Amino acid sequence: MATQGVPAEQESLLRRMYEVFSTDERDTHLSGCLAPDVDWPNVLDGTRLHGHDEVRAYWDRQFATGHPLVRLEGLRPDTDGAAVVATVRQGHRDDSGDHWAGLVEHVYRFAEDGRVARMDVRAAARHQGRETS
Repeated sequence: MATQGVPAEQESLLRRMYEVFSTDERDTHLSGCLAPDVDWPNVLDGTRLHGHDEVRAYWDRQFATGHPLVRLEGLRPDTDGAAVVATVRQGHRDDSGDHWAGLVEHVYRFAEDGRVARMDVRAAARHQGRETS
């Protein structure tokens, strides 16, 4: 998947996050990817989480009820230029295999140290010619 306009260090960080999310490695990379005071969406409850401990507990809760999957489909700068949008296919894994559903957008804002400071989830929009895969 090629990207245009996304800084290389942000692209590398986000690619790695998606590679490890559905594995047992996610905890290992939490501190290297997310700022200590990260602001993260709790999609299950419609609230916001703050910091590594809350995000870790949320992910543990997600994996306790099933095996969520996310597949990175594309990266592009957001329209305001201050964030990176990851188009992501959601899914889950069960005894019969992987099951893929629709697309969403994860919008990332970064701290000065390069780690993720905030993530938001929104409905996927079509951006012809701005995203490649």
